[in-house]
Order: sequence, then structure tokens, then C-alpha cells
Amino acid sequence: MSNFKPFPMLIFILKACIFMSLVTVKATANETIEIGAIIDLNSRIGKEQKTAINIAVENYNHDRTNKKQLITVHFRNTSKDTIQDFFTAEELVEQNHVKMIVIGMQTWEETALIADIGKRHQVPIISFVTASYTPELVQLKWPFLVQMTTSSLDQISCTSSIVSSYQWRKVIVIYEDDMYSDSSMLAVLTETLKGHGVEVEHQLILPQFSSLSNPREVVRREVVKLLQKQSRVFIVLRSSVSTANHLFKEAKEIGLMGRDSAWILADSLADLLDSVDTAFISSIQGALGIKNHYPEATKSFRHFKGQFQKIFRSEYPMEDHSEPGIHALKAYDSITAFAKAVNSLGTKSSNDSVLTKNRILSSNFTGLSGNISFVNGVLSHPPTFRIVNVDGNRYNGLGFWSSMFGFSKALVAENGEIIGVNGSHIMKFSMVKWPGELKRVPKGWAMPTDSKPLIIGVPGRTSFENFVKVETVAETNEMKYTGFCIDLFKEVLKILEKNYTLPYEFEPYNGSYPDLVQQVINGTYDAIVGDITILAERAKYLEFTQPFAESGLTMLVPVKFDRSNKAWMFLKPFTGNMWIATGAVLVYTMFVVWFMEHQSNPEFRGRWKDQLGTAIWFTFSSLFFAHRENIKSNYTKTVVVVWLFLVFVLTSSYTASLISMLTVPSLEPSVNDIGWIKRTNATVGCDGDSFVKDYLKQVLELQNIKNISNQDDYPKELESGNIKAAFLEIPYQKVFLREHCNQYVVAGPNYRFGGLAFVSTNNYTICSF
Repeated sequence: MSNFKPFPMLIFILKACIFMSLVTVKATANETIEIGAIIDLNSRIGKEQKTAINIAVENYNHDRTNKKQLITVHFRNTSKDTIQDFFTAEELVEQNHVKMIVIGMQTWEETALIADIGKRHQVPIISFVTASYTPELVQLKWPFLVQMTTSSLDQISCTSSIVSSYQWRKVIVIYEDDMYSDSSMLAVLTETLKGHGVEVEHQLILPQFSSLSNPREVVRREVVKLLQKQSRVFIVLRSSVSTANHLFKEAKEIGLMGRDSAWILADSLADLLDSVDTAFISSIQGALGIKNHYPEATKSFRHFKGQFQKIFRSEYPMEDHSEPGIHALKAYDSITAFAKAVNSLGTKSSNDSVLTKNRILSSNFTGLSGNISFVNGVLSHPPTFRIVNVDGNRYNGLGFWSSMFGFSKALVAENGEIIGVNGSHIMKFSMVKWPGELKRVPKGWAMPTDSKPLIIGVPGRTSFENFVKVETVAETNEMKYTGFCIDLFKEVLKILEKNYTLPYEFEPYNGSYPDLVQQVINGTYDAIVGDITILAERAKYLEFTQPFAESGLTMLVPVKFDRSNKAWMFLKPFTGNMWIATGAVLVYTMFVVWFMEHQSNPEFRGRWKDQLGTAIWFTFSSLFFAHRENIKSNYTKTVVVVWLFLVFVLTSSYTASLISMLTVPSLEPSVNDIGWIKRTNATVGCDGDSFVKDYLKQVLELQNIKNISNQDDYPKELESGNIKAAFLEIPYQKVFLREHCNQYVVAGPNYRFGGLAFVSTNNYTICSF
């Protein structure tokens, strides 16, 4: 016992305890949570996502407030084979035991396959692709899928609002497709544009760039086809940068990037404008872009931007730009949402995937890309888009759009929400530099050329040939077009040709007028020159020029002649009271003249009978200004002057009234109103090739209607009694009455329409006089 040394033994035990304590602490501190990331590491988007995920993980691991749980990321590169990506996800779950997978696939079908793995293994899957289904259905089928995106309907609505604001009526949609692409966006865009009165003239669907052995030749072959289309408004709904490079290069070479063309880039391209090279920017000068907006003035964004640029430049020195885009911000926010979830659960509950998924979906924080909160597995806050215009080496911001406030030039914060200032549904941004440095808004359609003239339909079967007449010249067998409408069109062309030429070709159409209008709607004709009535239903699908003649429906009926009481017609201009008053004034004047003149004027003296006769003769003859007696007294002259003025008024009124009564009754209509026609179910006539027949049936509710195909047939049908009335539009009625003014009159009210005008498709307005 004398050799026992307690101090070395005590020191050894103390060191062992300290070592075991350090080992325990180190083991606790090094407890990690594995996550996976399947990203296209060869693309610009994938590079940004990887850099942002690494930054988010590093920031979390160095944050002292976390509960001693570290995050480790296992990156996997996407392959060209979707099945291989499926097995990659399986490997991450089964071998690496990841608690979450971030996937950077660009198509919904690829995302859905990985989401099936998440459902089977109960592992949260975070995706940056919008689903093809409603959020409710997605949550039912893939309950562990978290979508860091909003509905694509917002972007489609923004695109449609831009097109509608500039009143373009036809567009061409360009879309890069592959076997996994979600083409439902094309259908939704088409329907949304249709609601704005815009037609998708053509859909240019390009194959996936990676599947092409000679992409330049394929893209050029497809782009050349656009020259045959009238529209010059192009919407690039979905495209990779590689495909877009060839697309814009070929479009520029063949002139589709020139004046009066407009290009709209969806976010698949516009979000990458900060990272593409100058050659790409130079090929899309004047294009409008729809970028996802995110706040750049915050302290957190500036800090992240500094970290991102430093790491990105060191890892990818061949990239020209190191600015982080929306894809990097969303990748960062996805890791932040996961980190907040596991941090709130603690060490023991962090392995519970259901709780983790629920905590992620209950997130509510302001991330780098905006507000992060979820409803039915998708971001709940509607996105705000920034409308940009490519100009020079960069782009200019024009304003903003959101489904909450429409278009706005500036944003302000109000009650925690970002709203637009003086929001409007119409895009009113004036500082736009259009392709070809055009200063006005592009027309958005191609002018006709000699090789592709404007095809104008002309009514070949008309009732009134004064307006349009089509006949064949026997000597040459050529069509000859005459009439008021043709002459008017040629006069307007003389004015238009001072600024530009308008090659055109007339084509006669021998069908009905409604069918002729339909030929313009379906694209057979570009326009119509003829006596076409402007109707509200037609205006939904067509453009009309300013009306060159008033239009309205009138009812023409034969006159009836009233020959009764013609012998006493001369008494009818004045009423009985008027005749009595006139006689009283006559007697009064006669008495006054006799009283003043018989004392001093020898012509009014003599026997009583002679005096009375002279007074009566003088007064009565003055009615015709034929009196010959001289008047001596000045007072009598005053009375006579008043009497002569009254005589002048009476004779003039009497003559006018009598003439009117002798003529007007002879033109009294045989039918007074349309009510009589309805009650008697009488037959009426109209031009069966026009809209009038349908109007009489559907609006005026007439049953017996007879088609009259020629203006010369109306008198025959009316005189024979086959029809009791004829319904004509006002221009035709005037022509008809000019030839038959004594036999027919207008009866009943006029039913007004928009007037006669020329018709064009939504691409052309041929004559706006």
C-alpha cells in the first residue's frame, strides 16, 4: 500500500471522464439530417439552385439558434432518362435515408414520378413546377408534395392582359415541347385570349433541344412557316435558352423581329435575362418580358447576393454573369422552410416525416422570393410580375402586374402587403422600345404583298344592284364589280395608296350575307367590301369600318286612295269655328268701312241697298286684292291695312292646307303598324339572303315571310297582294321609293342598326373613314 499513488490514478479517471464527455457532446453536435437534391447541374438554373441550396444549408448549420442538428445535402444530377431519375430518388431514400428531396425537374410528369416515391416512403418532396391538376387533387394523390410555386393561370392572365391592352387580335404561340411537357398551358392560354377577343392563329411547337441532331435546321424550317401567317405578335410561352437562341436568330434573319412585330417572353425565358449573354440580348431587342418579381432592396437579399456571387464565380468561372435569379431564391427559400420546420420540431421529432411535411406546409415567413405560405400544397400568395422591355445590353423595367391590382408603374407596402399604385387593367406604359426601334405600338400583323394579296369577298347575289353588282364580261370571261360600295372602296384606296399599297383580290360569294360574314370569321376571306350591316353579334368576331350609310329596318306598304267627300274638300282646311270667326271679322270690317266712308265718300252713298252692296263688295273683293273703290278717311285706311294683312295670312294658310289635304290622303298607308300584320298573320316580304329574315322571325315574331330576291319583284308582289308589306333596310328603302314614290309609303317604326360598313378580320381594318 505504500507504493500506491492516488494522484496519477485520479488524474487518469478525470481525463477519461472529460474525454467521454467531449465524445458525447461531439456526437450530439454532429447529429445530421440528410436531404437530397435532384437538379440539372449542367444548366444555368441548376447551377443557381445548387449554389443557393449550399448557401442556405451553410447559413443554417452556422446558426447558433438551431437545435444542434446539421443538414447535409446529397446532390444528384438529372439524366435524360426519367426512369433513371426515378431510381435516383429511390436510392436517396433507401440508401442515404434522406428526410426530404428537392427536385429541379422542369416538367410536371417528371415531378409526378418523384412525388410517387415521396408518397410511398412518406418523404416530403419540394418541387418548383406547377402541377397540371388543381391543388386539391394534387394533395389527394400526392400528399407529400410541396410546390414552391403558384398557379400558371396568373402568368397566362398577365400575358392576355398585355395582348388585350394593345388591341392585337391575332397571336402566334411558340412552345418547346417534349414527351413530358404539360401542354395544358396552351389550351388555357387559348381560352383566356379568346375571352379577350384574341385568336391564336397558329401554335408553333418545337421539339426539345436535346433531342435534335441539327437544331438550327429544324428551328429554321419551322420558323419560315410563320411568314405565311398574318399575325406578327409572338408569345414564347415555354422555351429553353438553347432553343430560343436559334429561334430568335432565325426570326431575325427572315424579318420577323422587325417593325410592326411584337414578342412577349414568358417567365421561362424572361427570368433568365440576367444570366444570358449579350448575343442573346441583341437578338431580342424590343421584346417584352414577364419576370417574377422579388424584393431586391432588403438586407437579407443583399447579404445573400454577396454570398451567391462569391461562390458562383469561384465554382462556375465560365459563366458570364453571377446575378442570382428567381430560381436561386426559391431554392434557398425551400431549404429555409425545411430548416425552420425541423428546428421547430426538435431532435426527437425531426425524424417524423409527417410532422415535418405538415410544419413545412404551415410555414409563414418572408423569404427572398416573397411571402412563403401554403394552401393545399402550393404557395398561397399571388405572384407579382415585373414587365420588362429588352433595350440595349440589358432590359428596362416598365412596371408591374398582379391579379390583385392589374398593371401598375410602382409598388408600395400597405398593411404588410405589396400593392400597386393606381392599378389598371390596361397596360399604359409608354416608354416601350419596340422591335425595329418603332416608336408607335406595332400593328401586330403583316401587310399584304403581291405574292399574298388581301382576299376580299364581295356579295355575288344582291337584291339591290345599285350597291354591289357582280357580272361576267362575255369577251374576256372576267368578273366585273360595280356599284356604290365598290366605287367607295376604290376612292378610299386612292387615299391609302399615298402612304402604302394594298394588294387585293375580289372574290364573289353567291351565298347569303350571314354565310359570307362567316367566311371572314373562319379565315376564308380577309375582308368584305359590300353592303354589310353592323350587328352586335357580328362585332364580337369581326372589325367594321366606320359606317358609310345609316341602317335600319323599315316597313313599306302600298298607299290607299280615299276619294270620299271630295266635293266638300274645300271646306276642310278650316274648322267650323275658324269659318265663323273669319265671317265675323268680315262683317265687322264691312260695317266699320261703311260707317267711316258713307258720310264723306260719294261711292258709299245712295240708297240703302246700294250702300250695303258697295260695302259688301269692297270687303269681299279685298280677299282677292281686287277692290276698286277709293277710300277717303285715314282711319278707314288703317282698318283696311289690318284687314288686308289678316286676309294675306288666311289665304296663305288656306292654300297650303288645301294642297296638303289633296295630296297626303292619297298616300295613306294600307297597313298602319306591325301589330295588324301579327294579328292577321299577313305575309310579308324581305331579302332572304340577308339577316332580315332571321330578325323578323326571332325579334319581331312574324311567321309568314316570303323571300324576295330582286328589287323589281317587290312591286309585283305588293300589287298582286301576295305580300302585304315589304321590310327593307333604310338605304334600300330610299332607292326603292325614288322609283315608286307615289305608290308606296313607310309605315310603322324604324328598327335601328349600326349602319352599313365594310368588314375585316381582327388583323385588318381596311378603311376607317
